[in-house]
Amino acid sequence: MSALGMTATLAGCGSSDGSGDVTLELVAADYGDSRANSSQKYWDTVVKGYETAHPGVRVEVTVYPWTDVDRKVAERVAAGRAPDMAQIGAYADYAAKGGLYSADQVLSIPVQADFVSQLTEAGQMNRVQYGMPFAASTRLLFFNKKLFADAGLTPPRSWSELAADAAALKARGVKFPYALPLGPEEAQAETMQWLLSGGDSYTDDVGTYHLDSTENVDTLTWLKNELVGKGLTGPVAPAKLNRADAFAAFARGEVGMLNGHPTLMKAAADKGVRFGMVPMPGVNGRAKATMGVADWMMAFKHNGHREQIGSFLDYVYSEKNVLAFSHEYDLLPVTTSASQAMSADTHDKEFAPFLGELPTSQLYPVGKTSWASVSADIKQDIGKAVGPGGSPAGVLGALQRTATIRDSTD
Repeated sequence: MSALGMTATLAGCGSSDGSGDVTLELVAADYGDSRANSSQKYWDTVVKGYETAHPGVRVEVTVYPWTDVDRKVAERVAAGRAPDMAQIGAYADYAAKGGLYSADQVLSIPVQADFVSQLTEAGQMNRVQYGMPFAASTRLLFFNKKLFADAGLTPPRSWSELAADAAALKARGVKFPYALPLGPEEAQAETMQWLLSGGDSYTDDVGTYHLDSTENVDTLTWLKNELVGKGLTGPVAPAKLNRADAFAAFARGEVGMLNGHPTLMKAAADKGVRFGMVPMPGVNGRAKATMGVADWMMAFKHNGHREQIGSFLDYVYSEKNVLAFSHEYDLLPVTTSASQAMSADTHDKEFAPFLGELPTSQLYPVGKTSWASVSADIKQDIGKAVGPGGSPAGVLGALQRTATIRDSTD
């Protein structure tokens, strides 16, 4: 049931429609790639609809590129000018310092309960939800149907099949049989996807870093020996290949296989590339979990506009608005109601495989204040593990030691 189709039962003092003349400030990230699809246009539409129904509240939205938005919010908070809301990449630092309302302090119960459970859990610190998911995606293995057909291949279901397919593609002159982007743009994502397919991740079941686990060392060792060492990852060293460049190469028809998220579908289709998508293979069969990614909305206490913030966010998370954003930017809905609506819509059938992975996906350990620093370390160093002379055990061991220190001091 849509959250807006229910009578709003407030959590705590909860959210109301606001009273008095109040101006809310929201700083948000831009998901568009041009002025034509800037997120500012999306927010302008949302704000217009909200203000029409709530004449006592004005909402001002400032949109920044992803390269700037986290820094802009941090600067404002440091200067004592925190916005009422921020929609950015991480919430943990602000929650740890007591600067955020918890989700149940601002959202009505139906709206908070509508979040996909995996995303709710990822938004928690010490079992209290501060991060409200705003956009989500999962990963699947994309493959070029023409290149596979020409080589007589079927999509891989295990690591050994993936390596065999990559070898066959290389023999036919494919430039990137498997594109392995471990460059600094998003190496932490590609790495986590492979660690999951090897049966582990960055943290254990209680949230403690264990980057250098036996399973993780085995995973990177296999990548180094069976893909990179055999020349199956293309002419660009994984440590220097960024995700955007790998995606662009796939859209040019130069890549046989790579891990991708929903936005790659449109980029490839626009260039006429016929592609298929399958779950990421594991060691001996399908991987137990895929990687999920979410961006976050947070509500700051600084200006004290709790009720008005809650009223606006209840509107933001209506099924209509969540679906509009997901459709505009080829991302997955963060609410159950919108996910069910997308699954039932035949026009959205291409999203079905990604939606199917979301409930069991694993997300970055974003509830740890140390994650931003640990993620940066992974981006910088992980590519060395699979390069010439690299040591998976050595690189992961060094990253683990640094992660332990960062986790104890943050």
